[in-house]
Amino acid sequence: MSKREIRSADSAPPVGTYSQGLVVGDFVYTSGMGPLDPKTGEIVGTDVATQTRQTLANLAAILAEHGLGLDDVVKSTVHLQDLHRDFAAYDEVYREHFSKPYPVRTTVGSQLMNILVEIDFVAYKKS
Repeated sequence: MSKREIRSADSAPPVGTYSQGLVVGDFVYTSGMGPLDPKTGEIVGTDVATQTRQTLANLAAILAEHGLGLDDVVKSTVHLQDLHRDFAAYDEVYREHFSKPYPVRTTVGSQLMNILVEIDFVAYKKS
């Protein structure tokens, strides 16, 4: 099966050796994205709600490069710097961006590098 890279100037650029997204068959896989401003590379916000909004905007820009939107997301993996403190505020913002049936999701506490949230997606679109 072939892989095709997706890049979006409207999303945060990679800060390491990885692709923003890959198309594999009918699926799109995104890298883990954080709350970086696509133009400056700076972290947006100091609270989890603001950082979640920017992270979701970055992911939406990657999906849009392949004609997808958040309704096409089937799986998300979420890392929160402080799971117990930030889950409710993060979940409230997440809920604003998705409709039922919601994507399946795994949310864990993680040691992150100077950010409060990191999210990756798997999305599906029939060819």
